[in-house]
Amino acid sequence: MPLVSSAIVMLDFEVQRCTRRCAGTERELKPGETFYSVLVQSGSDVQRLDYSEEGWTGAPTDALAWWKSSMPSLDASKMHWAPSDVMLRYFEQLEGDPAQADVRYVLALLLVRRRIVRHEGNETDDQGREVMMLYCPRNENQYQALVVPPSAERIAQIQQDVGRLLFGSDE
Repeated sequence: MPLVSSAIVMLDFEVQRCTRRCAGTERELKPGETFYSVLVQSGSDVQRLDYSEEGWTGAPTDALAWWKSSMPSLDASKMHWAPSDVMLRYFEQLEGDPAQADVRYVLALLLVRRRIVRHEGNETDDQGREVMMLYCPRNENQYQALVVPPSAERIAQIQQDVGRLLFGSDE
């Protein structure tokens, strides 16, 4: 059965850095403190707001995205992405592992964001699942990734696992 095209809009915008101030209480966020970030539409722009735990009342219903993080210290060593080839190899290794489909989807979005692969559209496979169609100009390969947004319970684990594997520090 041929793949059927499905329309999806991908937003491309820059996420501003954390201001280190709580948008709710206006106090400075301290190193090591847990905080929440949310992206909201503000006219034609996307605005990032950061909240301390006591200032966080939950994500607004119109939020584009939100996440929980920990405030790094001012002198923390700078983080660096893993080389593009490493990220792409990890993405390829996850292919065919249904238990890691949500991780592969998140990694696909990261690869698109880092411009390692290009999003060529979405289609529906013969099982009725939505599939991202990707193209990598580096190796001229085409990839498919099931659209499997992670559950709320899996988000923190995926962040930790992917961060540990794909980021390094100056040290």
